[in-house]
Amino acid sequence: MEKNTKPMNMSLLDDPASLRAHVLRVLHTHCCDEILFPAHLCKGIISSSVLLILGMESLENGHAPETCVILNKRSQLVPQPGDLCCPGGTVEKTLDPYLARLLMLPGSPLVRWPHWGEFRKREPQTARLVSLLFAAGLRESWEEMRLNPLRTRFLGPLPAQKLLLFKRIIHPMVVWVHKQNRFTLSWEVERLVHIPLRSLLDSERYVRYRLYVPEHLERKFHGKSNDYPCFVHLEGQEKELLWGVTYNILTYFLDKVFGFVPPSMDRVPVVPGTLDECYMNGRS
Repeated sequence: MEKNTKPMNMSLLDDPASLRAHVLRVLHTHCCDEILFPAHLCKGIISSSVLLILGMESLENGHAPETCVILNKRSQLVPQPGDLCCPGGTVEKTLDPYLARLLMLPGSPLVRWPHWGEFRKREPQTARLVSLLFAAGLRESWEEMRLNPLRTRFLGPLPAQKLLLFKRIIHPMVVWVHKQNRFTLSWEVERLVHIPLRSLLDSERYVRYRLYVPEHLERKFHGKSNDYPCFVHLEGQEKELLWGVTYNILTYFLDKVFGFVPPSMDRVPVVPGTLDECYMNGRS
């Protein structure tokens, strides 16, 4: 039997303080109950850290701000151009350990996490990894969009996700950004995309993405076409498709926080798409 797709706790969308407190509780429970860094996934594979950023945004003039997920749309100069993604990147072994030490200072976003002291005592090795990955995510987010670390609140880690097309593990960290009204984008980012949580909890926004690939990528994609679960975001005249590992990160978050699971692919319409020839490498 398919899991109920009707979301719970919808009233939280109108109460940001209660939503943050709820996310803190849920993620703390799951980071205690689940293995954040499973050895069978992480051993011998490059680690990247990303930030799942939540914040209040006014999407239309005259409308009250609402809680959104803030994503990057990748520029045409990087691999996977046009995809929506959480900001982040590879852990830099020469720099990020030093930045992780700064996160141990009083007043840092990590130290202000209500569960940090207990978590650090109970699981010191895991806590060190979380501090390293969070430092990497903050550094990359500063480089990509000038996210101010001092304007973030750390809400908790999510379990690792394995990329299908690249030999890489993604470690998501959930943060809340407040009182940052302007971001400056690097050459890697085409624009920011703000998706309301309310939209992500709407079953009608989910589709089956039927992706046709160029001949030279058929081996990587195991055929000429494949179907993927996908979310469709409409923003004015723009239509963005959210799929892949970022889709997996977000739907895991929605399941744990709201009890929401998207409808199965056999119950949603098909949306066709064609992969760009430059998808794996970007345009030089």
